Amino acid sequence: MTETLIDHLNIEPIRVGLQAQELTSKIIAKWDNKTKPIGSLGRLEALALQMGLIQQKDVISLKQPQMLVFAGDHGIVDEGVSAYPQAVTAQMVANMLPPKKKKTGGAAINVLAHQHNFNLSVIDAGVATILPEHPQLLQRKIAPSTRNSVLAPAMNELQAMAALHAGMDVMRQMAGNVVAIGELGIGNTSSAALMMSLLTKIPVENCAGRGTGLTDEQMKTKLHALTRAHKRHKNASTPMEVLCAVGGFEIAMMAGAMLQAASDRRIILIDGFIAGAAALVATRMAPASKDYMVFCHVSAEFAHQSMLRAIGVVALMDLGLRLGEGTGALLAWPVLVSSARLLNEMASFESAGVSKKV
Repeated sequence: MTETLIDHLNIEPIRVGLQAQELTSKIIAKWDNKTKPIGSLGRLEALALQMGLIQQKDVISLKQPQMLVFAGDHGIVDEGVSAYPQAVTAQMVANMLPPKKKKTGGAAINVLAHQHNFNLSVIDAGVATILPEHPQLLQRKIAPSTRNSVLAPAMNELQAMAALHAGMDVMRQMAGNVVAIGELGIGNTSSAALMMSLLTKIPVENCAGRGTGLTDEQMKTKLHALTRAHKRHKNASTPMEVLCAVGGFEIAMMAGAMLQAASDRRIILIDGFIAGAAALVATRMAPASKDYMVFCHVSAEFAHQSMLRAIGVVALMDLGLRLGEGTGALLAWPVLVSSARLLNEMASFESAGVSKKV
């Protein structure tokens, strides 16, 4: 089933083919002819090259950026893995959705989306509470929470496929050529840690962090639950098997959205640890999808750096964040804008009448 899902997408490595090679040379030459020492803008130059290859041109345009926040609940919270009750997921969704007389909601991601002119959509992937209709809320609920993965698979294969397809469908409806991916859901660091362990073979105790701020005693409880869940599902190895065993509906939807965005040749901004787990799934399903992703920050969540290494990427920033929601992605956005504008607008040696290095 997964093969059929990927087969109809058009996800190709951005550097492959004569056209890509010619464009790479053109963009590098363009950078090298700017009024600066060669390579002096560091990762900004590589970032602009990536964006140019995604868009298949040497003048980058960033249009109608979208912020998608996928929300879902997790049955494993029954094991005491979170410092907050499950009801907080629905409460945070409500906080993100502005009341009628306000222009924006009250969450951190609302502030940043408003600041950077991102269109914000919240997707109900599997929140336990029935959420009221709202113009910014997309109802894609697979079920009211996954099952407790300590006791049973978190979801069945039909639910996992439905979540992947729902994420793809949401992405197809979005305008623009840039999308930021974020999430919220009590218990989702537990799901992400288990997914990371099963997909990378890193011991589960080295994948689990304190999430929303667990005490030492709460952390012991979390590790005990994750160890039991990992033992139950230790034979899960493929992305689909791992999603079914220990995943979250919001994580599966994020993975589907990422795959569709790569097929659409969009620039994909990946937020933190949970979004990273979805990216791990997406890149295992379609390795070329990684070329379309910008990993925006390394979070304070214990295993995020190891997750990034497993994917084979380096994050743009380290601000000690552990909030989620997509906040790290939007904090990184000005770096992408600056990179694009420098490539597009900075003078060349010839146009500025500046002598090159001899």
